[in-house]
Amino acid sequence: MSFRFPSSVARGLALTVLGGQLAGGCVHEAGRDAKPNTLSTGQARAGWRLLFDGSSTDGWRGFGKPGFPAQGWEVQDGWLHHAPKAGGGDIITRDTFVDFELEFEWRIAKGGNSGVKYLIDEKRGAPVGHEYQVIDDAAHPDAAHGPKRQTSALYDALPPVGAPVLPVGEINRSRILVKGNEVEHWLNGRRVVKYTLGSPELLAAKEASKFRKEEKWGTKFATPILLQDHQDEVWYRNIRIRAL
Repeated sequence: MSFRFPSSVARGLALTVLGGQLAGGCVHEAGRDAKPNTLSTGQARAGWRLLFDGSSTDGWRGFGKPGFPAQGWEVQDGWLHHAPKAGGGDIITRDTFVDFELEFEWRIAKGGNSGVKYLIDEKRGAPVGHEYQVIDDAAHPDAAHGPKRQTSALYDALPPVGAPVLPVGEINRSRILVKGNEVEHWLNGRRVVKYTLGSPELLAAKEASKFRKEEKWGTKFATPILLQDHQDEVWYRNIRIRAL
């Protein structure tokens, strides 16, 4: 037997689906995150892979180091957690990526600062790269310098537009897309930064930033993903990636 929704309900369902498409580029599978740090059948079929499974740090190592830090970073209740002022340094994936879509969830402690970096090269000797800013906008002094240093910005270069940041202690969902020379930052279902590598806009932003003397900043190459140790407390989970 078939069943037809009343027209008003049908219109509501259509608007709900359309809203999901506009907010996140796709309609997320119902309950896909019921169990954190797992992939649904659809995600696996679409080429997604976990960078953190909620129980192991396999696949990660310290920046410029062969192994994972003995302090600072730990697995805590399904989160990749950095304890405040505990050391350890930045950590990077063992694998590198060229064109990719990266998703992750995070929460920051009050007054905390961290970041997710890409387009980094260990040969530089320092973890310089493009940074998706993760910070307490209300309480960390770096955020007081303006929107280019606030949550979801391309750090010190491009500010986010209309970033729907959730308060300290709540879980934010982020996405970084690198496809060809096009790069996007997303926050909680909304695209907040969009730029083109090599474009006049990005070159001007670089010239006005602390990266103006960094030769490779703003160029494309295979990169690991980096989680920043800024000596503050931060948590990451549901870190997944797919090659494009």
